[in-house]
Amino acid sequence: METSTLTERRRAATEREIAAAAAALFAEQSVAGVTAEQIAARAGVSVRTFYRYFARKEDAIAPILSVGAQRWQEAFAQVGEGALGEQIPAVIEAQLAEGQSGAGIADGLELDTMLGVLRGLDDDSEMRDVWLRVNDDSERRLRAILQERGLAVWDAALLAAVATASIRVGLEQWAADPDGPRPAVRAVDAFRSMSQGLSGLD
Repeated sequence: METSTLTERRRAATEREIAAAAAALFAEQSVAGVTAEQIAARAGVSVRTFYRYFARKEDAIAPILSVGAQRWQEAFAQVGEGALGEQIPAVIEAQLAEGQSGAGIADGLELDTMLGVLRGLDDDSEMRDVWLRVNDDSERRLRAILQERGLAVWDAALLAAVATASIRVGLEQWAADPDGPRPAVRAVDAFRSMSQGLSGLD
């Protein structure tokens, strides 16, 4: 059991190193301009090792994005009783606040790096597929958390969709216009606009 656990930890650590290398290179250059060989070299692994972990270079960013989604879910799960209409935007703001590592995305992925990654979404369909898949997984997990808090299935589904979309849209719009409002402001505004009329916010 200990050997299995140690192997899993090493595998997870290697996966994070590759993901961090991919994020840095995507931000420095572009998704299209980066190769799997470059990512492997930056991460200090062989190309063969890279392909043992990821089928495509775009997939390498998924673990680091998934960690951010998990942090947002954990932060929300830890809040106490209260009105969801106030708790959700408060958690969104805290997770996207300046000084947070990568908008809560993952260790070492700062907002500026996230900006570089997101700028390539519109021009790279495979990268966008990864981004949307991570967001879809996050929405499903948030839906389960909301149901655990007693929301009806329908209300939980709608609220999870709105909350997840708010963060996604906030980050995407900031990447398209980085001189405008920061991601936290955009995401909270998006949530307040899209959540009007939803049940379960009180």
